[in-house]
Amino acid sequence: MENHLDTHDSIRAVQWHGDHLRLLDQRRLPDEEVWLDCRHPDDVETAIRDLAVRGAPAIGIAAAWAVVLAAREGLALPEVLAHLRAARPTAVNLMWALDRMTRHADAGADAFEREAQAIQDEDLAANHRMGELGAALIAPGSGVLTHCNTGSLATAGFGTALGVIRTGYRQGRIAHVFAGETRPWLQGARLTMWELVRDGIPARLIADSAAAHLLKSGQVQWVVIGADRIAANGDTANKIGSYQLAIAARHHGVKFMVVAPSSTVDMATPNGDAIDIELRSPDELMQYAGSRTVVEGAAAWNPVFDVVPAELIDAIVTEHGVVHAPDAKGMRAMFSGA
Repeated sequence: MENHLDTHDSIRAVQWHGDHLRLLDQRRLPDEEVWLDCRHPDDVETAIRDLAVRGAPAIGIAAAWAVVLAAREGLALPEVLAHLRAARPTAVNLMWALDRMTRHADAGADAFEREAQAIQDEDLAANHRMGELGAALIAPGSGVLTHCNTGSLATAGFGTALGVIRTGYRQGRIAHVFAGETRPWLQGARLTMWELVRDGIPARLIADSAAAHLLKSGQVQWVVIGADRIAANGDTANKIGSYQLAIAARHHGVKFMVVAPSSTVDMATPNGDAIDIELRSPDELMQYAGSRTVVEGAAAWNPVFDVVPAELIDAIVTEHGVVHAPDAKGMRAMFSGA
């Protein structure tokens, strides 16, 4: 398998090692690069649920390898699949990868392994394709703002929205990058900045609450985000905070791009109202780096995704092409077989 590694593509966070899966523990970055060796599907399920591996494509890939581990141990596949599906409900890539794996349920562990490897290889190729398609929309010398982490850590490699940024920077289309910190898990601060600094791409971190002020300043021409689920009408679920970015971008005349593989498109979900938004523990909002920051007795609400309405999106980029000003008709034209 070709590695496709270059100056701006040096990270592989999900690695199959023949008899076990190795995952770069994203909870420990940027302070430590710690790898988890998963030898049982329960190990992978825990890694997904606890955010050791995160990002919709990476979750799907890891889950596919969990099926391989289950087959090698002769475990009851329906039970394993049920546990994996429940680990993270919003990211459709998880369900897509598991559905794809179950088509080989009667073919044995070797067939499962070939399919898991195909899922991983295809994701990497799709990311490079999306990088080219998305970058072509950006005028030379532009500034971009991204949210959460959509890079090599969240995928098979290279990234979705961050893949567009990597390609755009290499082509001279992107002059500077801003990354939102992404509370409460700080994926932008801890992970996206780690990737950008590692790859030598000029980037500045901003507080999430500084985004509208930044967009007003004229330093940003595109907001570029990933997605965890794209509905049949183009409504897009992504990390919490994406919706307010889209509103601010439209108000200030800044373009808004969603970048995701076709596996993220769910034509069975009619619109954003039908997307299951994951609620996580309020405790995640009550602390920072393990230290409590909120008074005892306080309550919190912690949705970890929101939905950007299609009418606020200028372009949805997948490996199949670009849907401009997405709506149900445009989505059907591109993904009628999805």
